[in-house]
Amino acid sequence: MNTDPIADYLTRVRNAIKANHRVVEIPASNLKKEITKVLFDKGYIANYKFEENGPQGSIKVALKYHPITKISAIRSITRISKPGLRKYAGMEKMPRVLNGLGIAILSTSKGVMSDKEARQQNVGGEVLCYVY
Repeated sequence: MNTDPIADYLTRVRNAIKANHRVVEIPASNLKKEITKVLFDKGYIANYKFEENGPQGSIKVALKYHPITKISAIRSITRISKPGLRKYAGMEKMPRVLNGLGIAILSTSKGVMSDKEARQQNVGGEVLCYVY
């Protein structure tokens, strides 16, 4: 039993980047799938694949590296809202990561999205993580 599956997801991605792995496999959930889609849409991961094996399934994430320097597209991925202390942001107090160069992934009433999309749709929500 994992107390914080989102932190586990982010830690698996972080560890795979430090070990220069190309692909990381993560146990699936609907929220993790949505976070993966946001990371893919914003260009932080190369590709992803949802596999329905067993009761839970898994997510295979292909990490993205610079072809020459071999530096990962994800420099930092940090959990913000934790089970012990939830962090919420309204439309007015939406966080800006690296002055707009990074993204904050939010869980809103209209689904999981980046901070820029949440500003456009005029919604706030729980700040899940920062990525840059």
